[in-house]
Amino acid sequence: MDIFDKLVTSKSPLGHFAHIKEEGYFMFPQLEGPIQPRMRFKGREVLTWSLNNYLGLANHPEVRKADAESAAEFGLGYPMGARIMSGNSEYHIQLEQELATFVGKESGLLLNYGYQGIMSIIDTLVDRKDVIIYDAESHACIVDGVRMHLGKRFVFPHNDIANLEKQLQRAEKITAETGGGILVITEGVFGMSGDLGRLDLIASLKEKYQFRLLVDDAHGFGTMGETGAGAAEYYGVTDEVDLYFSTFAKSMASIGAFVAGDAGIVEYLKYNVRSQIFAKSLPMPLVIGALKRLELLRTQPKLRENLWRIVDALQSSLREKGFNIGVTKSPVTPVLLYGSGYVAANLMLDLRENFNIFCSGVIYPVVPKDVIMLRLIPTAVHTLDDVNETIAAFEAVSHKLKNGLYSKEQLIETV
Repeated sequence: MDIFDKLVTSKSPLGHFAHIKEEGYFMFPQLEGPIQPRMRFKGREVLTWSLNNYLGLANHPEVRKADAESAAEFGLGYPMGARIMSGNSEYHIQLEQELATFVGKESGLLLNYGYQGIMSIIDTLVDRKDVIIYDAESHACIVDGVRMHLGKRFVFPHNDIANLEKQLQRAEKITAETGGGILVITEGVFGMSGDLGRLDLIASLKEKYQFRLLVDDAHGFGTMGETGAGAAEYYGVTDEVDLYFSTFAKSMASIGAFVAGDAGIVEYLKYNVRSQIFAKSLPMPLVIGALKRLELLRTQPKLRENLWRIVDALQSSLREKGFNIGVTKSPVTPVLLYGSGYVAANLMLDLRENFNIFCSGVIYPVVPKDVIMLRLIPTAVHTLDDVNETIAAFEAVSHKLKNGLYSKEQLIETV
């Protein structure tokens, strides 16, 4: 078979639903207008709960000003080249230092992208003698990084600390023979469920086992902890997290990422992380823009307070109305319903067309078959009126779901 034949003739679970309505509706939707809670979709204004813009910085006037001024001064090409060759600047170094200080670490390394960055970090940290142990619900970037590992790798059920300890015992037997070490990987905030990784309990195992802990805190940075320094700060285990990783794509509402830890380890990563060594440096407007975002994150706690005011109102109202939002302890707000992929499509169509509510719908294989997850991302710039409007819409579609109005195995035009 020609290698392309199977790609054309077979459909992935997500691809199967890609064209039940035109592309750009359920898959690759196009939101238009300024980044804010109310944007335009298919010619109408919709209340949007799908933007990873936790602190409302994407359209903050100071951020827009910093972005525009740095783009005007430097353009998008500067600095030209990989950082290790010709693409370094005082601003890149300043951003690394400020990020590391903010999350309580000695040193930091700036990364172009979160997904590529953590994959390359995992690849750099371990060799075939080492063992990786990771949480079963880890993000795809972690899973893909682990797949690159040539040594043993074990997975523990989500937040199952007793099972993690069993995996540590297995790993110690292997490393006693190979002379390698153990790397445990988890997340600070799990982006689908909103659940927190039990960093406190994992850190406590260091009293019995020798391992290093890498935490991906993409959704915790800026949202969790007394100062917004993340899930490690929330649990009070900053020193026990050996490598702290986060992306700029959530609270910072931008592009880029960083990893922070002890200076010696970061120095090693600096000269060995292939996704950075062989990639062009992060453009100056993104770096200077990130400095401004970090400044606001540090100096304006009101942003985080506004976020949690909306989070608490949304989540408490959903629970009071009987909705299942799982075990979230973060701003991530999943609403769990039940039905087929076509039921999910009809329900989302109704929300968008008749209630002007735009949120992300998650189906198999991201969640189990016949589970529908409506994933809401509250932000500091949503209002309590937005919450009330959304709760009313969810009550209405929930009633229709229970009465089987979405069960047709085709896309319904009016519901």
